[in-house]
Amino acid sequence: MVNIARLRADTPGCENQVFLDSAGSSLPPRIVVDTTVAHLRREAEIGGYRAANERLEDLYGVKVAIGELINAGPEAIALSDSASRSWTDFFYSVPLGPGDRILISGADYASNAIAALQRARHSGAVVEAIPSDGSGQLDLDALAGMLDERVKIVSLVHVPTNGGLVNPVAEAARIAHGVGALVLLDACQSAGQLPLDVTELDVDALSATGRKWLRGPRGTGFLYVRPELAATMEPGRLDLHSAAWTGPDEYTLAPDAGRFEFWECDVAARLGLGAAVRYLLDLGPAAVYAAIAERAEYLRKTLQEISGVTVRDRGTQHAGIVSFTVDGLEPIAVRDRLAGESITVTVSHRGSTLLDMTDRGLGSVVRASPHCFVSFEDLDRFAGVLTNLTA
Repeated sequence: MVNIARLRADTPGCENQVFLDSAGSSLPPRIVVDTTVAHLRREAEIGGYRAANERLEDLYGVKVAIGELINAGPEAIALSDSASRSWTDFFYSVPLGPGDRILISGADYASNAIAALQRARHSGAVVEAIPSDGSGQLDLDALAGMLDERVKIVSLVHVPTNGGLVNPVAEAARIAHGVGALVLLDACQSAGQLPLDVTELDVDALSATGRKWLRGPRGTGFLYVRPELAATMEPGRLDLHSAAWTGPDEYTLAPDAGRFEFWECDVAARLGLGAAVRYLLDLGPAAVYAAIAERAEYLRKTLQEISGVTVRDRGTQHAGIVSFTVDGLEPIAVRDRLAGESITVTVSHRGSTLLDMTDRGLGSVVRASPHCFVSFEDLDRFAGVLTNLTA
């Protein structure tokens, strides 16, 4: 069980609002802000190079902490500026040619789908969507029926951006590996709110962001690559960090996932990400995950009892995102009216998850995503204001 008093004391941003947008960009704990700002001040004192050199051990420790969270060694982790950067860095490194097949999830994110379509256009590969089953989650039988030796990569989304379902990743990965396909997991909405064990999930690569459920700074993310696979891949972009210039016409790639990193980075933000992950580890990830699930389920049930509100979440297992619509009000109007009451939610538009939203006939949904620092009194206040909007 989490200590709600400690969590709220550590999160000054939750004092004067009901914050329900950790699926967008969460409120960082005080230690993350202090760590990030302190390094920026140090850079101002002695310059960025010297300041970074002072923190080399701590920067490596960011990978150690992430590895502890997802059950991987630090050599399997590459730090980046976003989940999208991590995802595309891996995806664009997978060789593709005419006739190859790329499978994407029915609830895949727009950035992933756009990258897949671009690569297909330039390589002669084709993109196909894995259907969803009656509950809305990935249809495992359909996936099995689609697979053959031409499938080179399967893009799986753990939790979609527009709702609270959780896809059966481990089962899907096992099926995809049966034909030798690579499995790339978008864990952007699950890192920090659901258990992530890359061995149990059996994925070849995993991308995640720092700013959402991990509560790190914006402009941070990471990529996990299965070590034996990383040693065989050449990223589409290299610099003097991801490779060494060893001769006039020769270069040598970094031996591990570091080949997916560039030298230039936001050191302060990465140190902040490390502080965020260590804060989660200190709280106890299982307790945090349980608290998020409890709040989301409480909110889901509460909203179902409000006349004029329709909960839009699908799936059989649910995560911390609660999506809904309000009769007679556009989701943007709901968001803005709630903001006037110091309640922060966001809107997920059809363009972000085109296949799923089109299939359901939805243009947009309101998205509420309570983290563990949100109190049940906050959730009741949110429900009360929403009830008044529907009256």
